[in-house]
Amino acid sequence: MAQQAKLYAGVKLREIRARLRLTQAEYAARLGVSLSYLNQMENNHRPVSARVILALVEEFAVDVSELAAGAHERIVADMREALADPVFGMAPPPGDIQLVASNAPNFARAFLTLHRAHRETQDRLAQLNEAIGREEGALSPLPWEEVRDFFHYCDNYIDAIDRAAERLASQLAPGDRRAALEARLAERHGITLASEPGGPLRRFDAGARRLTLAAEAAPASQVFQALHQIAMIEHDDLLEATLDLARFRTEAARAICKTGLANYFAGAALLPYGRFLERAGAARHDIEALALEFQASIEQVAQRLSTLQRPGAKGVPFFFVRVDQAGTITKRHSATRLQFARFGSACPLWNVHRAFETPGRFLRQLAETPDGARYLCLARDVSKPGGSFRAPVRRYAIGLGCEIAHAGALVYADDLDMRNDAAYQPIGVSCRICERRDCHQRAVPPLERPLTVDPDERGLLPYRIG
Repeated sequence: MAQQAKLYAGVKLREIRARLRLTQAEYAARLGVSLSYLNQMENNHRPVSARVILALVEEFAVDVSELAAGAHERIVADMREALADPVFGMAPPPGDIQLVASNAPNFARAFLTLHRAHRETQDRLAQLNEAIGREEGALSPLPWEEVRDFFHYCDNYIDAIDRAAERLASQLAPGDRRAALEARLAERHGITLASEPGGPLRRFDAGARRLTLAAEAAPASQVFQALHQIAMIEHDDLLEATLDLARFRTEAARAICKTGLANYFAGAALLPYGRFLERAGAARHDIEALALEFQASIEQVAQRLSTLQRPGAKGVPFFFVRVDQAGTITKRHSATRLQFARFGSACPLWNVHRAFETPGRFLRQLAETPDGARYLCLARDVSKPGGSFRAPVRRYAIGLGCEIAHAGALVYADDLDMRNDAAYQPIGVSCRICERRDCHQRAVPPLERPLTVDPDERGLLPYRIG
């Protein structure tokens, strides 16, 4: 098992002091440490001691989980992957990356923005090269990654929108939620809610004051789409204010993110924070039981579990990912140390890729990453039928998991031998940054390790990793 790492949280200590508007001397006095000791902790020259953590809780009612390095670890993972780009040659040692992420997170984010711009430029050049020979060829904007990173670094939790959605959920009459939403739209906005076969999932005609939902969609999906439209109508100012803070570079990214924020509102209203957090704990995070209780889909419940990161009322920190049959990640978020590759597919040794083989069943996996962290991983297919014989079926699989320290809170951990080292399957993030030397599924060599090629010997790979 990996040893417990020392807690370096200088950036977070400075943020708390700034929020409280205290000088360093005042802050040190209330924490019961010397000014020089506080200065060393704020600059990550010393770890945060247990005494200081206790003082933060008692003096300032700080949620200890605020000191967890979730954002720091995301930056480290993203920087390692970015620096694995062949353009850099040999990447700096992990200690240097940790130092930059801890002491200069804004610089690290600027570096990631620069690398993203480089990747986009390379993609645009490739598109241009392909488009030159096509009369209709044209370059398209690439806003998706910018929006993805916005949610990624917000920890996939938007407090103001989440609380607004929770208030809405408390105002709806219990029982048939679609009927309650239909009444709200009619009474407050003069909008008629209707269903129509063969049409788009959701269509709003502002002139006719009519919201039409696809009749073939599942009830949970219809409720979700109605809540999405309510977010756009009743909370447009809140959505726009959030977008202003995000400062997207293009209108396309802003428009995509607005849809994402409205979707976030819909999910948070469908599964309101306080009640869902309580029921998730009581059900030991049984996803199928929660889906039945809240009349939601398996995917909606799993994704919501990964967003329960409200300060002072956090749930189990989960990671969540959705992949298609080619292994392409279409949704991703992690409140754990496990971070997903920004480019390319997920590790093929991960059970999420096997979910397509066993439709309708949850797969369980005990897994260990190269850093020694251990996880309980769940995977399930979430194929979405089109509603008719000739309609295409969209096939996805979702992965949800948590670190072993939290596994006891999950019903899925029952009867697993979590103390048996041999029960844990080694997985990685991306071959480019994976340190494992003997992986039989390795696609490309790691950039951070030298290679040896012996023409007289061949093992699992045509090279040996130094």
